Amino acid sequence: MTSVLTDTHTTALDWRALPKVLLHEHLDGGLRPQTLLDLCRAQNLAVPAEDANALAAWIQANANSGSLERYLQGFALTVAAMASPQACERAAFEAAEDARLDGCVLAEFRMAPLLLEAFGLAGEVVVEALARGLARSPLPCGLIVCAMRMESPQETARAARLAARYKGQGVIGFDIAGAERGFPPGLHADAFAIAGEAGLGLTCHAGEADIGARVLEAAAVGATRIGHGVNIMLPPGAHGQSEQVKAARELGLHFEVCPTSNVHTGAVASLAAHPIGAMVRAGLSVSCSTDNRLMSGVTLSQELQAIHDIHGITLAQIGNMMCQAAEASFMPADVRMAATQVMSRWDSQSRDL
Repeated sequence: MTSVLTDTHTTALDWRALPKVLLHEHLDGGLRPQTLLDLCRAQNLAVPAEDANALAAWIQANANSGSLERYLQGFALTVAAMASPQACERAAFEAAEDARLDGCVLAEFRMAPLLLEAFGLAGEVVVEALARGLARSPLPCGLIVCAMRMESPQETARAARLAARYKGQGVIGFDIAGAERGFPPGLHADAFAIAGEAGLGLTCHAGEADIGARVLEAAAVGATRIGHGVNIMLPPGAHGQSEQVKAARELGLHFEVCPTSNVHTGAVASLAAHPIGAMVRAGLSVSCSTDNRLMSGVTLSQELQAIHDIHGITLAQIGNMMCQAAEASFMPADVRMAATQVMSRWDSQSRDL
């Protein structure tokens, strides 16, 4: 579907009513503040604030550091808080419900289940609990299993085998995440091969805190989607950049871009300096996601409104981005089609705005 949305009366638009597709949201980065506080208390974890709002403010201040490595430190608390099957199920269910209430008609969530082994939970227990939680929501959604790129190739391959075991039981994809510098995608080619051979969708965090060439390296190991990938646009106007963009476009890579998170991790200096507009103009397949709603304190509606207001990305272009996200989703074809049809109906109705 090609969107024909116009920008007539956009000031009256309820951005939550816009049907959306969310492809990039970490469950351990999207906890509701009150839920995080409840779970910390249940686990007898020390917290820096005894009020949910104050706790969220502390986490967001820490995340907005300009450093991916420091941004990731907040996950030490959220992962520890999720160290029970009940906590995993609650976090997954609430994430799906929050996305649904924000207007999502299709969503994908991700987490690295092996992180919870340190707290005595087997990866299988974590995956099953997360899948149960997502299945409780009426929102069509699925789970992407992450591996942490700082771990050995043997460990990331183990995560891929775990993902493969649960294909068709809530798991739809595989990803590597974590601190990017020094851990290129090629180190984990075996993990991608295992997941790909199982028929899982493959995405990869790349070109966020490292050079844009990592995007093409991720594609070389099988990824069809790229988490972030903003550095493929740097340096602006350089010959190497244009060749990389051309290659990404020809490969049909889809970029899961998370503007607010990219500012907080230091990938870009500000929302105004973000290359998402340039990526759209370059003809790349791009969608917008939240990455970590808790850490960055943002909803998908807010992200879309920001790129509209700051970058002049039109409603027509946003509609196209949502359709590209549905097309790139790892969910079954009938689910992707149903989401597209919902967006198409809203598109038609919105012409009367």
